[in-house]
Amino acid sequence: MHTASRRTVRIRAARLLLTLLLAVAGGLFTGAAPAAAHAALLGSDPAQGVVVDKAPTQVTLTFSEQVAFSDSSLRVLDPRGQRVDTGKPTNLSGTTYGVQLRPGLPGGTYTVTYQVVSADSHPVSGAFTFSVGAPSATTVSASGPTVGGGVVGTLYGIGRYVSYAGYVVLIGGAAFVLACWQRGAGVRAVQRLVVSGWVALTSATLALLLLRGSYTGSGKVADIFDLSLIGQVLQTKAGAALVSRLLLLAAGALFIAVLFGAYVRRDAEEAAAEADAGESAPGADAGEGAVDPSAERRDLTFGLAIGGTVIAAGLAATWAMAEHASTGIQTGIAMPVDVLHLLAVAAWLGGLATLLVALYRAPSIGTTAVRRFSRLAFGSVVTLAATGVYQSWRQVGSWSALTGTTYGQLLLVKVGLVAVLIGIAWISRRWTARLADAPADVAEDTAKKRRATVAAQTSASASASASASASAEQMSAKASGSEVSHSEGATRPAGASGKASAGSGDSERAAQLARQRAAVAAARAKRVRDADPVRTGLRRSVLAEAAVAVVLLAVTTALTTTEPGRTEEAAKAVTASSASQPSESLSLKIPFDTGGQDGKGTVRLTLDPARVGGNLLHVYVTRPNGKAFDVPEVKVAFTLQAKNIGPLPIAPDHVATGHWSASGVQIPMAGDWKIEVTVRTSDIDQVTVNKNAQIG
Repeated sequence: MHTASRRTVRIRAARLLLTLLLAVAGGLFTGAAPAAAHAALLGSDPAQGVVVDKAPTQVTLTFSEQVAFSDSSLRVLDPRGQRVDTGKPTNLSGTTYGVQLRPGLPGGTYTVTYQVVSADSHPVSGAFTFSVGAPSATTVSASGPTVGGGVVGTLYGIGRYVSYAGYVVLIGGAAFVLACWQRGAGVRAVQRLVVSGWVALTSATLALLLLRGSYTGSGKVADIFDLSLIGQVLQTKAGAALVSRLLLLAAGALFIAVLFGAYVRRDAEEAAAEADAGESAPGADAGEGAVDPSAERRDLTFGLAIGGTVIAAGLAATWAMAEHASTGIQTGIAMPVDVLHLLAVAAWLGGLATLLVALYRAPSIGTTAVRRFSRLAFGSVVTLAATGVYQSWRQVGSWSALTGTTYGQLLLVKVGLVAVLIGIAWISRRWTARLADAPADVAEDTAKKRRATVAAQTSASASASASASASAEQMSAKASGSEVSHSEGATRPAGASGKASAGSGDSERAAQLARQRAAVAAARAKRVRDADPVRTGLRRSVLAEAAVAVVLLAVTTALTTTEPGRTEEAAKAVTASSASQPSESLSLKIPFDTGGQDGKGTVRLTLDPARVGGNLLHVYVTRPNGKAFDVPEVKVAFTLQAKNIGPLPIAPDHVATGHWSASGVQIPMAGDWKIEVTVRTSDIDQVTVNKNAQIG
């Protein structure tokens, strides 16, 4: 009773640990999903916030990588929100794209919005403004459209996670069976695990195909089943990758059918052949035309290994051809490395999930299988380390990006989780080394029980065949008119029938007895296995490994939806070089005298942050004694004489006694600006004073 209570507490604790780790995984996954901007906008012409003298003929945008446009991807809107561009954007050169504008545009503030798909299949959106002549009020929001979020974005993120998890379980489970535990192909729990991986990956791929158009476009749930959007998706690189994945999954279904069908039958035939060989005379020959079931099984294993490897690598390539590996530097090396990385992840984590199921749900598993997986996992970890170092260098590029970007920080979390996982795996390896083959080799017991059952069923079939043959001979004798006495004719059939019935009953009882003995042996083996403290420790450590692996998979999925550190750093560098960031706002004091009564005073002007782009302007008017006072009107104008820009007029709003303010004051470029302040103290008395200052 005490032992059962302790076991219940341990099971509850394990479930609680798994639940907590799943919650952490969900938080990481959900929080990272909206960060899907992998192509950064490096520059534009006209630039953000610039004021030009005359309307440009086109607007160009330069990204950090190639992007995909549609007719409505790049729009230029006038102050009333009407489109003033002429049509579909074009690729001008490399990563620079442009759209033509209508001629004769009037002055005012124009808004440029863009919504594109980066080369690694993630949506990118944003907006900026420029002005013609002078800034003006606009009805268009400059925040730009948001893509990759909302309900559709959440569903798409879940679909991505499920697809990765399904791939890991499908490929890792099949690899575990073929490489480590071939008799596990006949275990129902293992079969259900691998098939569930195939179902999850197939369902998630179909869902991603349906969600893709809305995810990169409007983000509306109603557009999920829009056939026109699905047709557009099929013409993209991401759509081609999803369709290729579905075709490979069809081949994967055939692979699973052979693995859990013909392969299991070959295993049973081999067991029956071994049983027959054991009952035969020592010197008996097998016959010239006999086929060795063991050789057929080895050939089938080899064929499944080759076919499974091709399918697994092909599925991994569908991610490599549409994700980070397909863009940036050294794509010819990065894509094969990414395929190896995914294969190693699947072999390690998927095999770990299969081992966990076998330890908890399967009737038995031999120590040989556990040791084989230990070696397979070690090779997978070495491959992960090598490919992971290369991928990290390629996507991060610098130590500052490793610690100062979201991608780098997630990568550090992933490295930490891998270290924890390796530590737990080392503990599991120690438990594996302590497993005793002699008393607990349950796999051999299972094989013996299977051979006994097959032998009993074979004996029953032979008895039934003998009975049928005797009946046929009896009917033939009657038809030929053989001289048999009535008493003999009555006695012989009865004897034959009695023997047949007895033989059939004996064979059925033998088969039933064999099944009962097998069940008793399985129950006894389970009790022995559960009582083994070494195996109990192994199950706990493997459960902990699987729980950490769930979180690791969530972080890995989040990395695929996060802008690489190298790209983010490049965008920051371009932004920093285009506009310097002063540490203090601009503050000027200019005395004035309008010549009329109460016409003397001081104007104090502040501009924050005094840089290119939007600024906040404050104007304070004080008397010679320092007290604030109101005047009928205050106006400000900015002129950059070196570039022949301006004057750019600003009419600040009165907010308090002697205080005027204006927000969103656009400074188009850095330079030595002439700032003019016009102060009117009466209907006829006013003066304009000015002062030069460096802005930007």
